[in-house]
Amino acid sequence: MDTMGLNEIREAYLSFFENKGHLRLPSFSLVPKNDKGLLIINAGMAPMKPYFTGLQVPPSKRVTTCQKCVRTGDIENVGKTSRHFTFFEMLGNFSFGDYFKEQVIPWAWEFLTESLKIPKEKLYVTIYLDDDEAFKIWTEKVGLDPSRVFRLGKEENFWEHGAGPCGPSSEIHYYRGEGTIKNTEDFMKASDDDIAVELWNLVFTQFDKDQDGKYNKLSKPNIDTGMGLERIASVMQNKTSVFEVDTIKKILDMVCKTANVEYGKDKDTDISIRIITDHVRSTTFMISDDIIPSNEGRGYVLRRLLRRAARHGKLIGAKGTFLSELCDVVIDNSFGAYAELKEKRAYIKRVIKLEEERFIETLDSGIEILNEYIQEMNATSSKILSGDKAFKLYDTFGFPIELTQEILEDKNISVDIKGFDVEMKIQRERARNARTEYTYMGSDISIFDKIPENLNTKFFGYDKLQVETKISFLISQDQFVNEIGEGESGILITEETPFYSEMGGQIGDTGIFISETCKGKITNCKKNISGKIMHFIEVTSGELKINDKINLSVDKERRNSIAKNHTATHMLQEALREVLGEHVHQSGSFVDEFKLRFDFTHFSAISEDELKKVELIVNKKIMETIAVDTQVMTLDEAKKSGAMALFDDKYGDAVRVVSVGDFSKELCGGTHIKNTGEVGQFKIISEAGVAAGIRRIEGITGFVALKEVEEKNELLKSIEKELKCNEKDALSKIATILIELKDKEKEIVELKSKLAFNFEDDIIKSMVEVNGVKLATGALKGLDSNSLRDLADKIKSKLGDNSVVVLGSHNDGKVQFIAMATKDAVKRGAHCGNIVREVAKICGGGGGGRPDMAEAGGKNPEKIVEALASVQNIMVNLVK
Repeated sequence: MDTMGLNEIREAYLSFFENKGHLRLPSFSLVPKNDKGLLIINAGMAPMKPYFTGLQVPPSKRVTTCQKCVRTGDIENVGKTSRHFTFFEMLGNFSFGDYFKEQVIPWAWEFLTESLKIPKEKLYVTIYLDDDEAFKIWTEKVGLDPSRVFRLGKEENFWEHGAGPCGPSSEIHYYRGEGTIKNTEDFMKASDDDIAVELWNLVFTQFDKDQDGKYNKLSKPNIDTGMGLERIASVMQNKTSVFEVDTIKKILDMVCKTANVEYGKDKDTDISIRIITDHVRSTTFMISDDIIPSNEGRGYVLRRLLRRAARHGKLIGAKGTFLSELCDVVIDNSFGAYAELKEKRAYIKRVIKLEEERFIETLDSGIEILNEYIQEMNATSSKILSGDKAFKLYDTFGFPIELTQEILEDKNISVDIKGFDVEMKIQRERARNARTEYTYMGSDISIFDKIPENLNTKFFGYDKLQVETKISFLISQDQFVNEIGEGESGILITEETPFYSEMGGQIGDTGIFISETCKGKITNCKKNISGKIMHFIEVTSGELKINDKINLSVDKERRNSIAKNHTATHMLQEALREVLGEHVHQSGSFVDEFKLRFDFTHFSAISEDELKKVELIVNKKIMETIAVDTQVMTLDEAKKSGAMALFDDKYGDAVRVVSVGDFSKELCGGTHIKNTGEVGQFKIISEAGVAAGIRRIEGITGFVALKEVEEKNELLKSIEKELKCNEKDALSKIATILIELKDKEKEIVELKSKLAFNFEDDIIKSMVEVNGVKLATGALKGLDSNSLRDLADKIKSKLGDNSVVVLGSHNDGKVQFIAMATKDAVKRGAHCGNIVREVAKICGGGGGGRPDMAEAGGKNPEKIVEALASVQNIMVNLVK
C-alpha cells in the first residue's frame, strides 16, 4: 500500500472516475441552493438532489466531485475522539440514470486495490440483507470471498431521508486488526471499536418513497457514493487519527507552536488542540463561501465554531487573535483544489480576526455581568448560581458554561447545571418547533417543478424585445390547464421568449402578450428549479389556449432602466475596489427599474469622502461614454481574460463576459446598455452595514437620479423660504438657531433640577422605617435619568446610614425609576435591582441592576404613585 498525501488521493480519485467517463465538477458551495431543509451542505450528494429527482438536468449522466462538507451534530465529541470532526471532504461518483451496481461495485474495488494498492485481505464489505444482486456482484464478478461480505439491516445498509429517492447500500471497510473477521457479530464489534473503519458507501438509489411510505421502483436507478477523504488518507498513511493526516497535522503543529504547547503530553490540552485544528478548517472554508458570523442560521454555526476555537486557544495559552493566523496553514494546503481560499485569503483572515475581537469583548461583558451575580450571591450568602442566570450568560453573551464554572470554582460557588440544562432544553424545543419537517428536496415539489424536462424555452432577449412564438404549457391554480380565460391569472410557458427571467440579482421583465383571440399583461418572469422560463400573466380579454400562436413584447422603457442600473452595478464594484481595496467582492445584488442594491465585503463604515470618490469614478466613466461589450467564451477563456466571477455560482461551458472598456470585466448573464453614456448619471443614496463584514450601497441612475436632484433642489428652496434667507446663508442661519435651542434646553434642564430639589425636603420628610432601614420614595415630573440619579444620590447622602431611596419620574412620555441603597442597607438584605424590577412591572416595564443601585423603565405614567407605594411591602420581604 503506497503512502499518499491527502491532496494526492483527491486527485487520484477524481482522475480515476474521469477516465471512467465522469465529468469532474468543482465542489459546490457550503451554502445550499433550493433546499430549505438543509442549513449547510453536509454530504457529497446534497447539492445533487435536483439531479436525482429530475428537477434539474445534470451536466453529465456521470459526475465525480470532492465536496466540502460541514456537520455539527457531534460537535461535543470533536476533540475528545480521534475521528470526530466538523469539516470534511467527501469524494463521490454519481450516476443519474446511467450505470448501476454492475459497474460501480467493480470500479470501487479497482480503485481501492489497484489505484491505492490497499491489500485485498484488509477489506470487508457490508450489504443490505435482502440485496442478493449486490452479493452476487461482489462474490462472482469481483471475486470476493463470501465470508468477507456481511448482510446487515435497514439501519446500517439502507439509505433514505424522508420522502423521495432511496435504496440499499454497500459499504467497504478497512480492518486495522490482525487476522480475519469470522462473522457478523465480530464485524459489528470491530466496527464499534473503530478497528473496522468504513471507507466508502455505495448507495444504490433504486426506489422512490412516496408520502404513504410505499417504495416505488425507479425506471432509471441512480448511483450515489461517498468516501471521506480524511478517513481514506488516514488509512493510506497508516494513522489511527485523522488529526495525524499530513495536511491536518500541519495545522495541528501550528496550533502547538502558536500556543507553545506539546501534543500528546496532556489529555485536556490535546482535546483543545484537536478542537482548534478542526474548527479553523471549518471556519476558513465557511467564510470562503461567504458565510458570515451572526446570531442565526449558518452564521450562528460559524460563530459558535469560531468562539469555541477561540476559547480553547485561551485555555492552552494562545495569545491575541491567533485563529486569523492559523487559517494561513489551511489555505496553503488546500487552495490547489479550492482556488477561492487563495483569492479570498485577506478577506477570510479579516472576518476571523473581527470575530475573535468581538469574542474578547463579549468575554469582558460576560465577566462584568458574572461579577454582578457574584456580588449578589455574596450579599445573600448564596453558593449556587441559578441555572437561568448561567444560561443568560451563555445565550446572551456567548459565555461558555465551562468558563462560568471555572471562574466560580475559584470563589467556592457552583452552578445549578440541572437548571441550566432545563433552560437549554426549552431553547432547543423552541428551535425544533420553529422548524418545519421537509421532504427529500427540503420542501414539497410544486406544480412549477413538474414542467417536462425536455421543454426548453429559447431566450432571444439579448437581441430582441418582441417575439412571435407558440404556447407550450399553461398553469392556473396549481395545475396544468388547456386554457386561461378573461380576468384570470396564471403561468405561460412558450417555445421562445424575449423576456428576461429573474436571475443573478436582476428582476424579471414585464410587458404584454397578444394573440388572435386574446391579450393581457406579463407581470413577472422567473425560472423554476430546473431553469424553465415561466411568464406570470393576467388575461385582460379573450382566452389563451395551448398551442396558440402568441406575440410577446417586453416593456422597453423598463428594460432599459434595469439595464442602466445593472451596468452601473458593475462599475460600482470596480470603483469600490479602486477606493477601498482588492478585498471587495460581491456578496449579493439586486437591480430593478428604480434603483440598484449592491452588497459587498468590507469591514467598516465607508466615509463620506470615500463615497464621494466612488461616485465620482462611476460618473467619470459614464461621461467617458465607454462602449459596453458582451462576448460569449469558454469559462477558462473568461478566467484567463481576467473576468470576475462569483465562486459559489456554477457556470456552463459557454459564459457571457460583460466588459466596460478596460475598466470592468465580469461574468454576467444579465442585460446591459451598449454605452456607459446611457446611464446618464449615478447617485449613491445610502450606505450601511447588513452583517458583520458586509456593507450595502443603494444607488440610482438616469431619470430617477435626475428626479432625486430636482426634489433636493425643491427641498432646499422650501428651507430657504422657512428660514427667510438665501441658499448661501442657510447653514449659518441653522447654526444660529441650534445654538439658541441649546441655550433654551440648558435653561429648561436647570429649571427642572431646581424644581426637583424643591421636593427634596418633602421626600425626606416622607421617610419611613422598614425593619430598621430608612426608606424614602418620591414621584416627580419632567426629570430625565441624570437629574433623577443626582437627586436620589443627594437624598441618600442626607438620610445617612441604613437608607434606601426609590424615585420615579414621568418625562417626555417615558417612565423612569431609580433605586439607591447604602452598603449597610444592602448587608441587611436591601437589593435595588429586585426593588426596581418589581416596581417597574406595575408600570408595564422592566429593569434591574446591582444591589446598591439600579434603574428601570415603564410605559404607564399614571401608575407611578401606585408603583412607589409598593416599595414598602417589597422591603418588608427583603430586609431582615
